[in-house]
Order: sequence, then C-alpha cells, then structure tokens
Amino acid sequence: MKLLNEIARQRDIMQTMVQLTGVFEGIASMRISQIKDQVQQAEDFFNQLWHIYSQIRVDELFHFGRSQAVEKVIEKELFVVITAEGGFSGDIDHMLINLMIKHYNPGKNDIIVIGNHGAVQLQQSGIKFIRAFKMPAQDNNINVTPVVSEVQKYASTVVFYQTYVSLTIQDVKRIVLSKAVAERGRSAGDPKVTISEQNYIFEPSTYAVIDHLERSMLYITLSQVIMESKLAQYASRFRAMRSANDKADESFGEAQLHYSRARRRIKDERLKEVINGLRRAAG
Repeated sequence: MKLLNEIARQRDIMQTMVQLTGVFEGIASMRISQIKDQVQQAEDFFNQLWHIYSQIRVDELFHFGRSQAVEKVIEKELFVVITAEGGFSGDIDHMLINLMIKHYNPGKNDIIVIGNHGAVQLQQSGIKFIRAFKMPAQDNNINVTPVVSEVQKYASTVVFYQTYVSLTIQDVKRIVLSKAVAERGRSAGDPKVTISEQNYIFEPSTYAVIDHLERSMLYITLSQVIMESKLAQYASRFRAMRSANDKADESFGEAQLHYSRARRRIKDERLKEVINGLRRAAG
C-alpha cells in the first residue's frame, strides 16, 4: 500500500506539472498576440511622424534630435544590447552576446545593456559596460527615455536584439539605429498632406520641431525593438513550455500506467490470499 501511495503522489505531481505548463504556455501565447497589436499601432504612428519630418528636415542626415540637447558628441559607436531580464530564455541571449562580441572593439565602442541576463553574461566574459537597465516588466508604455538620452550622446548607435520569426524560430539581429529609422521612413509611403514653412507655423522653431520629431521616432523605434525582443523571449518561453508540457504529459501517462499496474498487483495478491484462505478452510 505504501508503494501504491508513493506512485499516486508522483502521478499527481505530474498532473499538476501538465496543468501549470499548460497555463504558462497560454500566457505566453496571449502576450505574443498583445505585443503584435502594439507593434502595429506604433508602426502607424511612426509613419505619421515620418510624413511630417521628411518634408521639413533640412538635410538627409538623422541627428537623433540632439541639435539643441547635446553640446559635444562622443565619437565612439554605442552598442545597445537587449536581452532577457531572467535566465529562462534558452540560448538566444548567449547567441546575442556572441554576435556583439564579434563586432566589439573596446577602443571604439561603449556598451549599454538592457536585461539582467545580458549584464551577467558580459561580466562573466570580462566585458565592461557603461550602463545597465532592467528589461521593462510591462509590455506597453515602455519608458525608453534613459536609453534615448544615452544614444543622443554618441555619433552612431548599433542595436543588438532578439527577433521573432515564428513560435518555433527566434533569431538575433544587428541594426544601425539611424539607418533603421531611415529605412522605416522610406517604407512609410508618400505623405497625404503637404507640410512646409509656407503653409504651417512651427513653434518655437523648425529646428526644435525637427528635434522633437527625431526624438519621438527614436522613442518609437527603440520601443519597438524592445517589444520585438520581448516577443522573441515570449516565443522562446512558449516553446520551452510546450516542450515541458509534452514531457510532463508523457511522464503523467507513465505514472498513471505504473499506478494502474501496482493497483492491479495489490488486487491480485489480495484475491490470491482469499483463494488460499478458502482452500485451507476447505481442507
């Protein structure tokens, strides 16, 4: 009976694991759907800003909205590395850090890391970074103001982040931030309304409006990169939970089979005892 109770306990544990992994799998799937909707909304807003910006900017260069905010630009190239906050992200953070290391030159690059897991991996690799930020816990209204303030100090910024391909496939990517903003702008299409100093008044000045638009587009681009990284992280967790759910379900099936066999053996032994007792009584 003691053995049967132990098998039953293990079976119940496996059943609980099946239920828990199923819940976590569902949560990850829901978060993926929510972030996709937010990314699309941010894309539409970015397009509206670009239509205004592209018509009033004075040159083709993207100045990071710093013409009035930064007196001296650091000539180094800034690396922004976006990783998971915790360690439950498979090997994708390791892939991301390795990609960054391939391009890293201590004399030419400074590093900002988002996500505690990446900070830990950089420390273990002996690579110094100037700032570390937590990966935002929420999936909307992400505050990237501290990151944008750092980006504005540098002549160029490269972002390393995780990208969502599908529920089963995640990858790592490297983009030059100013080029990424310009490429997104080119895909925005032609503006529907003509905007210029001839038909609009820009207060306090055209340059101030351009700075504001550049900062806003930086906010949107960095927020979307972070959201895409979170999307890849949720997909990685979804895949891990799906695998854990399958294994737990398989283990539960095996535990249920062992329980049924053990229970059958006990019944058979009791039946034999009854039969032997009857035989002894009859003899």
